[in-house]
Amino acid sequence: MAGYPQFELDRQLCFALYAASRAMTRAYGPFLADCGLTYPQYITMLALWTDPDQPSSVGELGERLHLDSGTLTPLLKRLVSRGYVTRSRDASDERRVLVALTAEGLALRDQLAAVPRSIASCLGLDPAEGIALHERLTALTASLEASA
Repeated sequence: MAGYPQFELDRQLCFALYAASRAMTRAYGPFLADCGLTYPQYITMLALWTDPDQPSSVGELGERLHLDSGTLTPLLKRLVSRGYVTRSRDASDERRVLVALTAEGLALRDQLAAVPRSIASCLGLDPAEGIALHERLTALTASLEASA
């Protein structure tokens, strides 16, 4: 395939995004280790911390986190076993499972408050560049999901 730059791995946008995503996930590891959280568990907690007094359905969390129920269900079970969240059936619709923070899960937010700043310092971006990159990636995600 020599002479076909469109097939060069290092020139693929998809691969650059994939590698950046994996590197970002790895960067979180040391900051989350003390709490025993994985990155997917951390982003789940972030979603729940947004409105800590309001339970979220598993479906809502999956949509917000871009995770399918096959990934989210075992993740939530581990968070339940650690005492960070509870799962219960919605009294008004038994088909829905609600996820709510426990006091320990809410306290974890304070323990991890420095993580976003620590990660930001690893990125090598000034705040304006970080905001611009976030906006561009959010728009890229929306475009890809709209075309799927």
